[in-house]
Amino acid sequence: MHDDTSRPGAAGRRTLLPTLGASRRLAASGGLGAAGGFSLDRRTLLKGVAAGALVAGAGLGGIRPARASGLTVGIVYVGPRDDYGWNQAHAVAAAALREVPGITVIEEENVPETIAVSKSMESMIELDGANLIFATSFGYYDPYMLEMAKKFPDVQFRHAAGLWTDSAPKNAGSYFCYLDQAHYVDGIAAGLASKAGKLGFVAAKPIPTVLLNINSFTLGAKSVNPDAKVQVVFTGEWSMPVREAEATNALIDAGAEVITCHVDSPKVVIETAERRGVMTCGHNASQADLAPKGFLTGAEYKWVTIYKEFADILATGGTLPNFVRGGYDKDYVQNTAYGAASTDLIRAACEQAKAELRAGKVIYQGPMKDNTGKEVIPAGTEHDAYDVWLEQTSFLVDGVVGSTS
Repeated sequence: MHDDTSRPGAAGRRTLLPTLGASRRLAASGGLGAAGGFSLDRRTLLKGVAAGALVAGAGLGGIRPARASGLTVGIVYVGPRDDYGWNQAHAVAAAALREVPGITVIEEENVPETIAVSKSMESMIELDGANLIFATSFGYYDPYMLEMAKKFPDVQFRHAAGLWTDSAPKNAGSYFCYLDQAHYVDGIAAGLASKAGKLGFVAAKPIPTVLLNINSFTLGAKSVNPDAKVQVVFTGEWSMPVREAEATNALIDAGAEVITCHVDSPKVVIETAERRGVMTCGHNASQADLAPKGFLTGAEYKWVTIYKEFADILATGGTLPNFVRGGYDKDYVQNTAYGAASTDLIRAACEQAKAELRAGKVIYQGPMKDNTGKEVIPAGTEHDAYDVWLEQTSFLVDGVVGSTS
């Protein structure tokens, strides 16, 4: 569920899938949370409506409640909105979108990748009049979102992964951000903060998206400290707090001066390192408040850029694109505000790197070797941010201590 898949018909360009899947499955909560205001979850409420409990004598397909003119956006999360990780990154964007005049945002958290998500999306449409649905978990796409897109052809559905193809409904689509660019900037901060050049990375599984983030972090560190080493520990799971704490402690015991990660929620990693007096870089969303002394910066998705772009298009009667990707060039990624551990030198170097990436700086260019000494990019070859070759990453670059097997 956490692998990377290329979009047919997009040869030569890359698309990365988010680290989501069956391991993220959580039992649905009994309520809707602050955004919805119902005492029952949407799936229960929808069932009641279908039975005629709320709309006597009317099926769901025929009547929608009257709403003020404008755009209503529904957002569905697989976990809690305050997970300091993937879900929170989307929730931060939802909060910003809610401030836009004329836009109503409906959210539901803790929705598993089952028929439950279909019911949640359907209720957002039928009960709240949603015009646009953001399905933010990998397993929501097929068959659930696709079935809803067919059932409601006048509603737009967009999925946070690289799964949409030309054969899918035209009112469906996908969007994603190149977070490895922000991890490259994190690497620069870590490389400059570390005296001995010893860095640690807690990772879930050795799949292309994760390997690319590890490699970009390493290349960023080596760009300012050629002798930097990044020791990687794979936990084997996307959410395993005990293993994440053990891995963090093991890396610190081995001498790591800065710790970062690629797991669903970085909370345990960041808090464990902070307790040990070790500096950190974040992942997915902001964890700055978890490490008031040791936080440097972090790699964050900037979903709000995409969300607002889509809202503007719909508000002016335009047609949404089916496939959207980008990095710093499109303001789709960002770095967390600098923490107390970041010096003026670190901040200046990171700002310069971000400017270069916005201008098209290529991170992956030859000659480049992996950590076994094998050449992976020959001299004279480069792979820019949109190159599909990056989506197939199966190696760890020179400077990484660890193995994919």
